[in-house]
Amino acid sequence: MLPWFRNQFPIYLAPMAGVTDVTFRTLCKELGADVMVTEFVSAEGILRADHRTRRYTTFTDSQRPVGIQLFGANGSRMGEAAKKIIEWKRPDFIDLNFGCPVNKVVSKNGGSSLLKDCPLLVDTASKIVKAVGDEVPVTGKIRIGWDQNSVNAPTVCRLLEDTGIQAIAVHGRTRAQGYRGEADWEVIDQCAQSVGIPIIGNGDIDSAQTLKDRKEKTSVSGVMIGRAAMHNPWIFSEAKSYLQSGTLPPPPSMETRWSFIIRHCRLAVESDRYGTEKHTLMAMRSRLMTYCKGFPGAKPLRQQLSQVLSIAEVEDIAAQNSQLTYQQSD
Repeated sequence: MLPWFRNQFPIYLAPMAGVTDVTFRTLCKELGADVMVTEFVSAEGILRADHRTRRYTTFTDSQRPVGIQLFGANGSRMGEAAKKIIEWKRPDFIDLNFGCPVNKVVSKNGGSSLLKDCPLLVDTASKIVKAVGDEVPVTGKIRIGWDQNSVNAPTVCRLLEDTGIQAIAVHGRTRAQGYRGEADWEVIDQCAQSVGIPIIGNGDIDSAQTLKDRKEKTSVSGVMIGRAAMHNPWIFSEAKSYLQSGTLPPPPSMETRWSFIIRHCRLAVESDRYGTEKHTLMAMRSRLMTYCKGFPGAKPLRQQLSQVLSIAEVEDIAAQNSQLTYQQSD
C-alpha cells in the first residue's frame, strides 16, 4: 500500500497541462491537496535532454508526495526516461498517462490511444515497472474507454494491476467525450471493486459535498480534482473540513481571492517558468480569467484581465474589485 493511502482518503490535484505547474501546485498544497502529479512530460523529450521538457519535472520538497507523469508509447524508451527522471529529481512515484485525449498525443499512440490496444498497454506498463519499479512506485491514469462502445476500464485496471502498477486514477469519461457530458462514476466504482490496488476517482468533483458523496457511495480509495481547482483552489480545504466535521468553512472573501491571485502572479514571475514578467502575465491571462468565475461583473473583468502585462495592472484591477461580494456564479 502506498503510504499516502494508509488510514486516509487522499485528495489529489489532477495533472493539467499548462495549469498545474510548480507554482500552482505549491498553492494547492498549502490549501490542503494531499498528492501532486506534474503536468505530463514526453518520454522522448526527456531522453533528448530537452530543456523545456525537463522544466515540467520541477517540484519542491514541500509538495511531496509528488509524482512525475510520463507519456509515450514505447515501454522501453519510457523506462529509460523514468530512470533519468528518478536520477535527477527523486520523485515519490512515476505516473503513466494512459488517459490523455489530446490529438497530438493520441496520434503518436500515446495517452488514451493505448486503451484500444490492451496488449500494447500491458507491454508498455510492464517494461516501465520492470525498469524502475524497484526504485519508486509506478501508478497510472486512464479514462473509462476509447468511446461509449468500448468502455473497458475495469478490464484495463486488472491488467495494469497484474503488471505491478500500484494505483490507478480513473477519469469517468471516454476519450471520445473529451470533457463533455457527465463522468460515469458507476464505471469508476466497478474499477475500484475489480482490483486490490487503490483506485482514485476523477471527474466532476466540483464541491466538498460532491467529494463526500463519492467517498461514501463508491469504493474508491481517493479522489482527484482538476478543473474545479482552477477557479476554486479552496476546494481542498473546504473538502477537508467537510469530511472531518460535516460543516463548510465560510467562503473566502473577495479580498482573500484577489490576494491569492496576486500572489500566484508573483510566484509565477519568480519561478521564471515563462520568462519575463510581461511574458509570464501574458501566459497567465487565461488562468486569471478562470479565477473570475463567480466574481461580480465577471465578463468585463475577464476583458480587462485578457490584456494585462504586469503585476501592477493586476493589483490595480484587484484594488477596484476586492471589496465586492463573491456571488458563487456568473
